[in-house]
Amino acid sequence: MASDTTAAPGPCADVAVVILNWNGRRWLEQFLPTVLAHADGATVVVTDNASTDDSAALVTRFFPQVRLIQNAHNLGFCEGYNQALEELHATASFRYYVLLNSDVEVTPGWLPPLRALLEQQPKVAAVQPKIRQYSSDAATRQQFEYAGAGGGYLDRLGYPFCRGRLFDTLETDRGQYDDLRPVAWATGACLLVRATAWHAMSGLDTAYFAHMEEIDLCWRLWNAGHEVWYHGGSTVFHVGGGTLAKSNPHKTYLNFRNGLALVYKNSPSAELPGVLVQRFLLDWVAALRLLTQGQVADCRAVLRAHWYFVRHVRQWRQRRQQFPPRLRIDERPGVYRGSLVWAYFAKGKRAFPALTRKLFNKT
Repeated sequence: MASDTTAAPGPCADVAVVILNWNGRRWLEQFLPTVLAHADGATVVVTDNASTDDSAALVTRFFPQVRLIQNAHNLGFCEGYNQALEELHATASFRYYVLLNSDVEVTPGWLPPLRALLEQQPKVAAVQPKIRQYSSDAATRQQFEYAGAGGGYLDRLGYPFCRGRLFDTLETDRGQYDDLRPVAWATGACLLVRATAWHAMSGLDTAYFAHMEEIDLCWRLWNAGHEVWYHGGSTVFHVGGGTLAKSNPHKTYLNFRNGLALVYKNSPSAELPGVLVQRFLLDWVAALRLLTQGQVADCRAVLRAHWYFVRHVRQWRQRRQQFPPRLRIDERPGVYRGSLVWAYFAKGKRAFPALTRKLFNKT
């Protein structure tokens, strides 16, 4: 399986493509050769989160051109990336970092357009490409993928969604999102971020451990005066759920806990009380729905998430004070001022174009 692909000098020599790995040997074996083949001069780094499979040995043996960083413990998504990028910052002068999931297939020319956008637009601190589903089935490969799709949005209560994906409903890519535009958040599955902005924000918030941490980062970037964009001229394919199944009580717990933390940390003081009350109520409705569907463990996960948030509210308050919210809901691009939950479940609006256009902030 030896690879003779080497990183030649190219337009992305100031970029580090960083792949965080935990027991993902199969994904590295499958997708790392393609990343190297289409790196356009970028340095490719694999950060191993104390895997118990032979991921690190695979990289060392078959991909010697890859820089390998080995953590002594599983630090999770946030701290794993934070430590890796701090090490790169201390030992090299990269202008840009790419956070890339191990289960992502890149395509020829995927990276230069993203870098060019940040070169041309100094206020843009982060950008994501179009994310489509990885599959051997041609029709499925035309569908958008859950993690980012055609760019990340938030509704007025901080619920995240994407162009091309509302809850579990996916659109087929017909070129409808081939544009470039500001968005509320960009996916951590494939995220190019300006190194100076990353370090100014202290990277990802480690309290999240995993899930919604990139939304929090992007929200903080907007509050700090930066911009976050989507670039439809670049495409990658994401397996999705490659390291954690979509239906998983632990994932349910993290999503609900981190969802509350997200709005608490980043909503301005005038809006926060109303947002929190409504989020709690809707979360309880979601827990009841899970219970009636026989998903008892997931229902308990929602309640545990609320209990953790309440017990650790001081921790979230300290993080809120570190990066104070600045933008009101009507000042943030990529925000739907309606309720996505109401539009989707009560009104049956299953695709992004069906949402009421006048309720979107102008971008």
